[in-house]
Amino acid sequence: MNPLRVAIVDDLALARAVLRRVVGSVPGYQVAWEAADGAQAVAKAAADKPDAILMDLVMPHVDGAAATRQIMAATPCPILIVTSSIGTNLTRVYEALGAGGLDAVNTPTLGPDGTVRGEAPLLARLATIAKTASPFTVPQVMGSSPPAATASSAGQLPFIAIGASTGGPAAVAQVLSDLGPNVPAAVVVVQHIGSDFTPGLAGWLSARIGRPVGVCPDGARAAVGTVSVAGGERHLILDRAGRFQYTDEPNSSPYRPSVDLFFESLLPVGSPNGVAVLLTGMGADGARGLRKLRDGGWHTIAQDEATCVVYGMPKAAGQLNAAVEVLPLARIGAAIRTRFEGVRHPAR
Repeated sequence: MNPLRVAIVDDLALARAVLRRVVGSVPGYQVAWEAADGAQAVAKAAADKPDAILMDLVMPHVDGAAATRQIMAATPCPILIVTSSIGTNLTRVYEALGAGGLDAVNTPTLGPDGTVRGEAPLLARLATIAKTASPFTVPQVMGSSPPAATASSAGQLPFIAIGASTGGPAAVAQVLSDLGPNVPAAVVVVQHIGSDFTPGLAGWLSARIGRPVGVCPDGARAAVGTVSVAGGERHLILDRAGRFQYTDEPNSSPYRPSVDLFFESLLPVGSPNGVAVLLTGMGADGARGLRKLRDGGWHTIAQDEATCVVYGMPKAAGQLNAAVEVLPLARIGAAIRTRFEGVRHPAR
């Protein structure tokens, strides 16, 4: 286990104490500093950037979403949104994720016997950060060109596939909004996020774009005209019959759900008229899959550096020459629409 310096931001002393215990329960993890509100967190992060920050949402003076935005602009580092009030603060949760929060988890609690409960999701996310060493340094990825896949007997379904991570929710919302309601394709979003938050993300996106967004149902067939998000924690793939399937393999992947795995699963099924997009995010997930789709005849787009919250995944795509176009966020939706102008596909 790699060592990890973790900062804790919460206005409640009890919550900070519980989080200290959770961090201290793992050998090699240590608390870098603590802050009682967002303003303190911004100042402390500027003076001493930790490996990760556990950020509460509802705080006086500067709340968690605003603090996340300021830290990501000045001293970017992985920020986990930790809150006990998800149900009443979904808008703030996704605002914070759009500002650069890496993921969101429920705050662990103390049981009647004094033991900490509900810490497993938080520890799993910290382990991912530790495993990837420096999530804001793009790792080297393979640059070889894989052979294009052939279409299966299931036929070819037109897809718009979107991968995103840090800062993704707001970016995804803009692309989907700019797409409009009548694109003749199945739209699937793979966003790095915990499973507890996936239904909320779908609902939040629905409200933002004014059309239904659902969670990809296991075993269901993809359909033209739908917009779906991958359920968190397990990888999403499309089988050769065009049905969504969830899998735990590969266990070695630090990112769940994996954008690479979903992109690669589209080759035997998705139409070469399809479009794949890689948006803002840490690391390199999605770059290899985007390159494979480009080699398979897909139109591929990566978000440009200037409009990314974290220029990691699109940068890795650039290293592989995986994107046909590199565009600012505000132009991606229109570029996708252009690819589908005049195209008519029967619903499946």
